[in-house]
Amino acid sequence: MRRAFASIILVTAFVVVSVNAHAFSLLDPDAANTQAFSLLHPNTWSHMFDNFKLMDPNTWPFIPVPEVATDPNGGVTYGVLPVWLFTNDKGDISSIIAPDINDNTTLGPGGNFRYLAYPSADTQWYITAGGSETIARKVDFDYQTGREHKKWWSFEGRFYFEHDPTERFYGLGNNSHLGNQTNYTTKQLYGEAIFGLNINEKIQISLMERPRYVRIGAGGFDAVPDISRLFPHQKGINGGSELLSQAMIQYDSRDSVDIPRSGTLARLYYGIADRRFGSSISYNRFGGELREYYTVGKRITFAGHIFNEYEPAGNEMPFWSQARLGGQESLLTDQETLRGFGAGRYIDNNLFVMNAEMRTRVWEKKIFGTHGILELAPFAEAGRVSHRMGYNPFTDLHPVGGIGFRGIAEPFVVGFVDVGWGGEGAAVFSGINYPF
Repeated sequence: MRRAFASIILVTAFVVVSVNAHAFSLLDPDAANTQAFSLLHPNTWSHMFDNFKLMDPNTWPFIPVPEVATDPNGGVTYGVLPVWLFTNDKGDISSIIAPDINDNTTLGPGGNFRYLAYPSADTQWYITAGGSETIARKVDFDYQTGREHKKWWSFEGRFYFEHDPTERFYGLGNNSHLGNQTNYTTKQLYGEAIFGLNINEKIQISLMERPRYVRIGAGGFDAVPDISRLFPHQKGINGGSELLSQAMIQYDSRDSVDIPRSGTLARLYYGIADRRFGSSISYNRFGGELREYYTVGKRITFAGHIFNEYEPAGNEMPFWSQARLGGQESLLTDQETLRGFGAGRYIDNNLFVMNAEMRTRVWEKKIFGTHGILELAPFAEAGRVSHRMGYNPFTDLHPVGGIGFRGIAEPFVVGFVDVGWGGEGAAVFSGINYPF
């Protein structure tokens, strides 16, 4: 699952990548040889170290990024994150390598490997893998093609494995109490395949299949009660399995999939998991999402997002399958953005959230052929969950306000640090891609 940061990372690796990753190669034109690198072609690997001199930082093929972070779920982490960025002959980013070595005050030493590939606007993929001394393990591979809907079909495939010992559960409902915080480990494995039929470049019908295996174990923090102690009878406490089938229709008129500045994305979906088809539980869900982008002048883009989900046959649903509100990412059916709270802070059968940002470009510069942009984005958002379908989505909302700092390397890459304030204090998030 995704993590929320309680204090800002001193230097956010992906923001540095997006805006400053060419800083060293700018000082030495020969460093441009790294552009030929490809993870799938070993004969290009040696180019990363062309002209490398240990005592001359101008020739280093990577940017060493200090990593200092605190996570309300995961404790304090110290480390170093060297970042390699490679461009194609057009000056667009073609790939990023960003491994790290770190040490966490509770989970112990660990590390991660990250590779993000941008062959074209239509096809992109990434792989990340890592772990720590105490429990934590993760492998995530995702491949997408047909993203621009210019051919009659699109496809996304994903493999995901994790042991996350930092998870928190406060109980179900919109008024779950902070004092009921518990810790657990999510052990899950799933594969996901989405096939889309493109009626035209704007309208798509898609079908998703996602088999998922989940087990719940003891968390990695002795200072926080285990989930089985406070919620021994919570549905899903022993894990389970599901085969989620989901159909969706969407309209997409955005001018860019990755860095939209105008247009609309609207989606309606219906999903079902059933014991008759291999799941250990039965439930169904439906919902909708609307994203709108409007640009004023050359620098300001207003971005809006509304999401609503219902689970009418959710009496059997385990807590790890229910609608989750909190954190920095908007993941259809899995989690929705509310940046004043940690990931999954509020959980229940039904969910409503609305988000708005004013994305303002305050600095732009051509860096080694790549268009680099620094963006500030004040934001406001509010959301809630409910156990009953007949609730009023505009009452008892959890409001959040904040500011986002984004580094953009057009046409594909966005790195961010978002700082939000909610009813339980501040939360800081970092990563890649816009929250919506």
